[in-house]
Amino acid sequence: MTEKDFSSVSYTTLKDEGEVAYSSPSNIALVKYWGKRENQIPANPSISFTLAACATKTKVHYKKRENNNGKFSFDFLFEGEEKEGFKPKIITFLKRIEVYLPFLKDYHFVINTSNTFPHSSGIASSASGMSALALCFMEMERSFVENMTAEFFNRKVSFLSRLGSGSACRSIEGPLVQWGESKVIEGSSNLFGIKYPYDVHPIFNNYHDTILLVDKGEKQVSSTVGHELMHGHPYAVNRFAQADINLDKLKTVFSNGNLEDFISIVESEALTLHAMMMTSSPYFILMKPNTLTIINSIWKFREHSKTHICFTLDAGANVHVLYPEGEKDVVFPFIKEKLVPFCQNGQYICDRIGLGAKKL
Repeated sequence: MTEKDFSSVSYTTLKDEGEVAYSSPSNIALVKYWGKRENQIPANPSISFTLAACATKTKVHYKKRENNNGKFSFDFLFEGEEKEGFKPKIITFLKRIEVYLPFLKDYHFVINTSNTFPHSSGIASSASGMSALALCFMEMERSFVENMTAEFFNRKVSFLSRLGSGSACRSIEGPLVQWGESKVIEGSSNLFGIKYPYDVHPIFNNYHDTILLVDKGEKQVSSTVGHELMHGHPYAVNRFAQADINLDKLKTVFSNGNLEDFISIVESEALTLHAMMMTSSPYFILMKPNTLTIINSIWKFREHSKTHICFTLDAGANVHVLYPEGEKDVVFPFIKEKLVPFCQNGQYICDRIGLGAKKL
């Protein structure tokens, strides 16, 4: 599919007023996306676990405007309070998607959104937030046309979400979503994420992700800036090639259920992500001392417990602790006793693999 496929929809009717609501989850990448080209095109393919508990709930009330003044019209409320600071990012998003949803300036929107995870918890909400908003707009469009297929709906909403936040395109479906052109994944695209199209070993069913909130403060370098620093990065070419190789390796792992190989790939990807940050110009470090303490504790516990606990990291200090359902009775007590004390205010979130967004 191309961009033109998403802008050629013919509307049969435009409703005067209505309301739509969606819940969309966060996701955690196993093969990391770091570096992008123009129009939110990824520099390398990625694949992620869709989460279940960490989600954004968004409700959009829309009403036809009497006069279209050529500007977008909306009110934005976060957890019941107006947030003017959020508006510029939404306006940027609306400008990017208007060509694909030409009705946007014909309506006034009241956008109410909230997160299931604590605000300012250090959990990135751009993926869940932008995908939830895109889902609401797409649900509007679905009501304006006849016979929109579920496949087209999912692909277009993933496409739109990507224009708000790259990783948001991986939040629509689950439990595994792949994004970015790859020779080893049939149907893969730079324009949208796809549900992983191959069989997955049962060991990955109900996989757990306990998120340790090491640092809830604002990052000193945003992900947007970090992506840009991959332009001209001395190790960028090798990094992008490595991501392709690791995606191919994970394809084998998902088929045979080899957790030792899974651990090796996922932890290496996490550390490589941060290595790219530490070797960019300017360079920066997002991990904190407690991040490293937790990682070393996981390695030591895994060695003597013979469990398959492992970690991954996003572009921040927090640690995602991954482990299979069958080992939770051994792993989770260790997390609570030995790792949670290194979290800010002892905060952590129990999550697991989810199946994607839900209409409310």
